[in-house]
Amino acid sequence: MNIKITQVSQFRDEFHHAGRGNQFSYDGLAILFNWLEENYKDYDLDVVELCCEYAESTIAELVEAYSIDGDVMEYVNENTLVLGVTSTDAIVYAQF
Repeated sequence: MNIKITQVSQFRDEFHHAGRGNQFSYDGLAILFNWLEENYKDYDLDVVELCCEYAESTIAELVEAYSIDGDVMEYVNENTLVLGVTSTDAIVYAQF
């Protein structure tokens, strides 16, 4: 069954219903929703697919995971698609 999601609150609810409510922060889900709305008007929501394709990480988590020595934002921008940055400076991006 496909569900037409028209509001970020519905989008967040679907992540919680799928048991993936902690995969992204409140702000991170808004960034992901808005990016999908801008780029995929007829997207059929697949929460698991989104959790596999996109991630949200702090700068410290990225430095540790990828042994980044230098400007983290520059590294991330050069290696993947950045969807946005949350109010707590976590980065929402396509997983590399």
